[in-house]
This record gives sequence, structure tokens and C-alpha cells, in this order.
Amino acid sequence: MAGLLALHKALIVPGSLVLILAPAERQAKELFSKVAVAYRALGHIIPADSYRKLGMELANGSRIEALPGTEKTVRGFSGVALLIVDEASRVDDALYHALRPMLAVSDGRLLMLSTPFGKRGVFYEEWSGTNEWDRYEVVATDCPRIHEEFLEEERRALPSWVFRQEYECSFEETADQVFTTEMIDAAVSEEVKPLNLGAA
Repeated sequence: MAGLLALHKALIVPGSLVLILAPAERQAKELFSKVAVAYRALGHIIPADSYRKLGMELANGSRIEALPGTEKTVRGFSGVALLIVDEASRVDDALYHALRPMLAVSDGRLLMLSTPFGKRGVFYEEWSGTNEWDRYEVVATDCPRIHEEFLEEERRALPSWVFRQEYECSFEETADQVFTTEMIDAAVSEEVKPLNLGAA
């Protein structure tokens, strides 16, 4: 679906810049390949002036670029019409912070796609927070392409917390976490003011 949204934006709105990011180039390339398949299926209805493994530029001035998700290498883009972050639970917070200004003048859209990866990072914070997002959760049992027999086999083969995270969209505690999120939240109270140890 994200690939179709990327292609739709590039075809319908001339001059659109669409960026696809993921933690690694291979992952971004995989999502871009879905864009390319849909583009070919439509019969190249707008010719491509440039067509590469990691991007395309259409004759209407729109561009779709797939990029590896490192904060140092993505800077420089602006006026982004659609920004897609795949495997968003695994991107560094610094990358997310570097991406948001790219939407400043374009009134562009930001999509974050992912299964959970612990109760940490910007994906968890945005999912569980109060910021205005359209949130869509699709668990494995909601997908008709995934057979119940396969899920039962996975349930037996995987640790329960891994199964819940991968197939039930459950934000689980991280494996290396000493204190649970609930324990940390319970230790914080708005009634107790923090000590001011600085100079007066």
C-alpha cells in the first residue's frame, strides 16, 4: 500500500518529491521495487526520464528516491511531498528528527510503517503518544494471506514475546531491559518536584 501511495503521489501531482527511507539501503530498495512493479503494471503512463535501482524521475518532474536511513546522508532534501519510513521502529531517533524539517514548506505527509521493536524510540513514542496521527494496526490474523496453520506453527516455534511483537503488533519490553516500562512509569510522579541542584 505504501508503494502505491508513493507512485500515486508522483503520478498525480507533478513535481512531487517522494522519499522512501529504511534502516538499510536493502530495505529501502525492497519497498522501491514494489513502486517499480506498480509503475510497470500501469504501462509507464508517464515516461521516466531517469530510472534506477534506487529511484526514478518522471517526465512530469516528480521524483521517487529510496535512501538508506542514516541521519548524516539524508540531509539536503526539502519540499518533500511524501516521506515514507519503513521499519520505523528500528530507525535511529536522530534520523527521524532530521527528516521532519523536510516537510516544513511542502505540507507533505509522513508515513511510518513497522512492526514494534520494544517500548523505545520515536515509533513507539508516536504510536503511544497523543500527537495527531492516523494510526492503523493490522495483526496477522487480519491478513487473509497468512494462514492460521502457519501462525500456530510460529506460536510454537517462537518465544511468546517475539510472537506477540511480530504477529500481534504488541510493544514488548526489550530483551536487555532491567526495569520494565511500567516500573519506570510508576517511579515517576508529578506530585514530587525534581530537586534543583544548580546555582540559584
